[in-house]
Order: sequence, then C-alpha cells, then structure tokens
Amino acid sequence: MKVYERILELFEAEGINTLFGIPDPNFVHLFHLAEERGWNVVAPHHEESAGMMAEGVARMTGKPAVCIGTLGPGLANLSGAIMCAKVENSPVIFLGGQRARITEQRVRRGRIQFVQQAPLIENAVKYSASIEYADQTDEIIREGLRKAVSGTPGPVYIEYPQHVILEELDVPPAVSPHRYRLVGQTAGPDAVSAAVAAIRTAEQPILLIGHGVHTARAGESVKELAELMAAPVIQTSGGTSYIAGLEDRTFPYGFSPSAVEAVVQSDLCLAIGTELGEPVHFGRGRHWVAGEENRTWILVEQDPAAIGVNRPIDVPLVGDLRAIVPQLVEALRDTPRTASPELAQWIERDAARLAELAETAPSGMSPVHPARMIVEATKAFPADGIMARDGGATTIFGWTYSQAKPHDVMWNQNFGHLGTGLPYAIGASVAEGGNRPVMLVTGDSSFQFQIAELETAVRLNLPLVCVVGVDYAWGLEVGVYKRTFGHGSRETGVHWGTGTRLDKVAEGFGCHGEYVERDEDIAPAIKRAYASGKPGVIHVAVDPKANSEEMPSYDEFRTWYAEGQQ
Repeated sequence: MKVYERILELFEAEGINTLFGIPDPNFVHLFHLAEERGWNVVAPHHEESAGMMAEGVARMTGKPAVCIGTLGPGLANLSGAIMCAKVENSPVIFLGGQRARITEQRVRRGRIQFVQQAPLIENAVKYSASIEYADQTDEIIREGLRKAVSGTPGPVYIEYPQHVILEELDVPPAVSPHRYRLVGQTAGPDAVSAAVAAIRTAEQPILLIGHGVHTARAGESVKELAELMAAPVIQTSGGTSYIAGLEDRTFPYGFSPSAVEAVVQSDLCLAIGTELGEPVHFGRGRHWVAGEENRTWILVEQDPAAIGVNRPIDVPLVGDLRAIVPQLVEALRDTPRTASPELAQWIERDAARLAELAETAPSGMSPVHPARMIVEATKAFPADGIMARDGGATTIFGWTYSQAKPHDVMWNQNFGHLGTGLPYAIGASVAEGGNRPVMLVTGDSSFQFQIAELETAVRLNLPLVCVVGVDYAWGLEVGVYKRTFGHGSRETGVHWGTGTRLDKVAEGFGCHGEYVERDEDIAPAIKRAYASGKPGVIHVAVDPKANSEEMPSYDEFRTWYAEGQQ
C-alpha cells in the first residue's frame, strides 16, 4: 500500500475516522482515499479553524483527532490551534506536508511556500517528527499517538517530505492500540485501598470534577462514584459539562455559594480530571484555606509528574481515570455512604439561586441587558444539546446566569483563546454526526474571528444556532479601561463600527438570521432558527454599559490571575 493509505489505516485502528484541513498536493491522495473509506472529511476556510474543529472532535469522542496543514502558510495558520491544543491538553495529531528533502536541504534563497517547520512548532507539541523514509511510517505515527494520550494529553506534529507519501509499503494489518501502547492503566491496589478507607471515614467528602472527565467520556462511572460517596460535585470552570443524573448536586466552584460552603466544610476532596490550576486556586488558596489542616486530598491523575506540583496530595491514584474510577466504584459498592443533611440544603439553595437569577436579571431594556440575554437563551437551550461558549464578558455573564445544565460544553478555559467557539461547535457537531442540536453563546468580537466557518456549517447542514451578544466592542476590555482610567477616559482600540448586522452576514452565508433587541423575542428567534433546518445566527443587541460594567462575580474571576494580583 501507499504511505498515505497506511497512515489512514493506523488511525482507523484507534477508532479515528474524521479529518480536518485544506488539501494541497501533499494531501489530495490522502483526502481522496479517506472519503472513499467512509471518513468525515471536513475542509474549513482557515487552518486554525481546522485545528480547533479537530480539538472539538477530540473532546467529544475521548480519542485523538487529526488535522492537516499545507506546507509553509498552512502550518503557520495552524500555529494558534496547535498552541491552544497544548494548553488545553487536547490530543490532536497535526500532520504537515513539506518540500522534498533535496529541496529543503539546498542552500537557496527565495523558495516557494517553504520554511523549516519543525523548529517553529516543536516547543508547542509533545512530540515532533518527520517521516523521512516510508518504512518509518508505523513507528512514527504510533509514537505520535502514544505521546498524544500518555501522561498529560496534548498535541503532536508529524510531517513528511512530499516524495514520501506516494511511496510503497509492504506491511501487515494494523494492530489494536493495546498492542503498542499502555491502555486503561489502573491504580495500584494499595493506593485504591487507602483512598477507599479515607472516603469511608470522611464526614463531608466532595468530588472536584475537571475538564478531563468530559473529554474522557467518563460521566457514567463518575455518577456511580458520586452516588456511592453521597457527595456534592464541584465543577472547575474548565469542566462545566453536567453529568447526567447529577445535575441537582453539581455546583460551580467559586460562583455558587453552595459550592463555596461545600468546599469550606469538606474534610476530603477527591479530584478527578483536573490540573488543580489557577481557577481553583491550586486547591490551596482562597476557599480552600479554611479547614486545610483537616482535609484529605485524593487525586486521580494520569501523569505521575503532576502529583504534588500545585499542592500536597495524600493519596495519589496514578493512571487512566476511565479505569481508576470503576476501581473505586467497585470497592465502595457494598458500603455506600449516607448523605449529610447539608447536601440537601445545598441542592435546595442552589436551585433557589438559579431561580432568583432568572427572576431578577434586568428585563425590559432595549438593547437587552446581557444577563437577561443569557437567561432567555439558556432557557431555550435544547435538552439534548451541546453548548459552546466564547467571548469575554459574555462568558462571564454565562457562568452566573445560565439556566441550562448541558451534558456537553465546549469552552476554552486555560488558554483563553477567543474565536474557538464556532470551530469547537462545528467539530462537536461533526463528532455527533449532526444528530444533536448545538448552541453557541458568544460575544460579537469573538464570533468574528472565524465567521467564515458559517459556510462550513451550512455546507455540512449542522443543527447549530449562534446567539451573539452585540455591543460593537471588546466588552471586557472596555471594562478594564473604565476601571483603570475612570469613566469618560479614552478607550483606545476596543470599539468597532456599529453598522454591522451579523444576522445579515449570516444570511449571506446561507444561514437563518434574526435581529433581536427585546428580551421576549430571544427564545422565539432561537426556536425559529432550529426549525429553519439551517444553521442560525441570532444578533442580540446588548447594552454596552451593562456589558462592560456589570459583569457578575468579577471579583471572583480576577482571583484567577497571578493568584489575585490583577
């Protein structure tokens, strides 16, 4: 077989069947054959979007995803997506073409579409390699897959010179992943026994659930564990997907009084799928200070080098959370805990909090108050939908005012990379075969980063509705100017033209578009957009003053940065 066919076969052995990128002479054979073999082959309008769409697939499938980049400018365009995948711990395989080595090694000036790519990329990936000879294909692709999913997951980069991809190989059938890499690593029995003993004796245990639980697709087993522990679930800001069946006892860290009380009163924290990063104050600052001397920490972590870095850990459980959580479930199955009285109180108070926010979010304004936009949009969120978030101020309003509890959330927390929302939403929808509705809630500035991908959504006929809060400004940065220099000062570079109608732009791409400037029109517009059979864009005019000055829980948000120094 040809090298490009073997590459596809090796990915297929991992259950990968989706490919993103813009084809060029290096890749046309691979694209052509992938489609012939039944792959989803998606060509967006920008390589950065391609990389982010691939990341969306990885998040939804729990498997590595594949993205290609044309030599030279294609790889340059991919760089933002590569760095995003690195910081977001997403296992994306980036394939790059390159000039034939005889050309690359010439001492020449003025070569076309050429740059030494690997040195520019290698610091942003876990593994960087070049398939110099055809018979290296298996070992390099497998090493890339191995590195992408081992330890802390992340991206890898593999390139091949132009002449290599068409060479012939005589190789046996591709083997399954467990034949060449560690799959489903469990924790040692002594560590599991120590964790179970600590859980059994705890009076107020909590589960701290991070983004990794969602990307590992481990919700069902974590639900069993939470029920056996009779514990509340505290979400990190990066892990805001709700686990089915645990919605009522799940509280966002820092933004819910129930979450704060549960943390303060906890005498055991079982952390799963989280780096214990700045947004949870490394598990040792702010809300964790009270009771620290009496709190036991258990951390489920695949990367042994991460144990104890951000805070001391009493019982480390090293391995794949998809294997370790079932170990804990099995050990606790015959001795389930009884819930403390406080759990019911926290559930009741959090439900009352959400109801009060829905009732008190300012209404009757035109343009719409951003808090009311979030309330009305998330009330209309489909029960089986996928939620994508993007933007600065819009996302901050969303943390507090969202009335939805989606089981799948796409958001870029660690890197804070604006413009990910639309590609993430498209990638997530592709991963689900376009069978689930997707809602993107975003700000206008962020939405325009990758707005050309509306055409991609139309071409793929995806059930996607984008609710865009429009204040014609970088709302979060307007607020920074006001807090820094005072009201009425110059706000350099944060305002843009007020003549843009995003609903009309969307119609030009073939979408359903609507313009809304009243609260009561938001939900009906969303309903019509889903019913249209097209991707939809709802341009919601939001009040600029409220968007920049009234962000809820902003004091909590500021503590994420430099341990409260900003």
